Amino acid sequence: MNATPYDTIGRSYSATRRPDPRIAEQIRTALGSAATVVNIGAGSGNYEPDDCDVVAVEPSMVMLQQRAANAAPAVRGIAEALPFADRSFDVALAVLTMHHWTDLERGLREMMRVASRQVVFYFEPIFGGTLWLVKDYFPQMLELGTEQRAPDCERLARTLDVQTTEVVMVPGDCADGFGGCFWNRPEVYLDPRVQDGMSSFAQLDPEIRARGTDRLRHDLESGAWDARYGSLRTQTEIDLGYRLLSAGLP
Repeated sequence: MNATPYDTIGRSYSATRRPDPRIAEQIRTALGSAATVVNIGAGSGNYEPDDCDVVAVEPSMVMLQQRAANAAPAVRGIAEALPFADRSFDVALAVLTMHHWTDLERGLREMMRVASRQVVFYFEPIFGGTLWLVKDYFPQMLELGTEQRAPDCERLARTLDVQTTEVVMVPGDCADGFGGCFWNRPEVYLDPRVQDGMSSFAQLDPEIRARGTDRLRHDLESGAWDARYGSLRTQTEIDLGYRLLSAGLP
């Protein structure tokens, strides 16, 4: 298997990305009574339930090497060609991964082939330009190929038999490090390690990334950021566009 983008951009992933317990609970509830789960695009294993038999699928060797010693067994593979027989699992799980797939419909059909139910944690692209981080400092993120490929619920429903779609609120003290995680803690976005753990940052041109970071640093030091967005610091949670979709039937 050839190298993947995450062989380059995912090297520091495990240092800054960890499951948030509230989001993990919402995902676990969506999995329901599943006894067997395949986690597609599994990365380092965040949000894999510990009370199910889980098999992880991940194309990047760099990401596979960052899985904990006690993590679920993992195989190297891609969503578009899962190495399993039909109906091998109760649920196929995909967590913040579909925007990296090369053929969305084929990957979704593979999820349906190997499991009767599908659970997908994803980001609605219509929200992409609403967060201050993107709108004011890194609008170039919207031009990235991964962002352009990100599917919305309507597109997913063309293939999946969607049953429910839930809002996943992002807590003000979210423990994970995905793109919108630090919406009320702007200083955290100045940390290059945090940026390296987010694919949207890691894919930016280094000069664009540096300029946006410098603007944010300047606005924090001058108080300009707080003048515009300081009220966010007191909010406990927010809807940034993250969604949890359940599809298929038991």
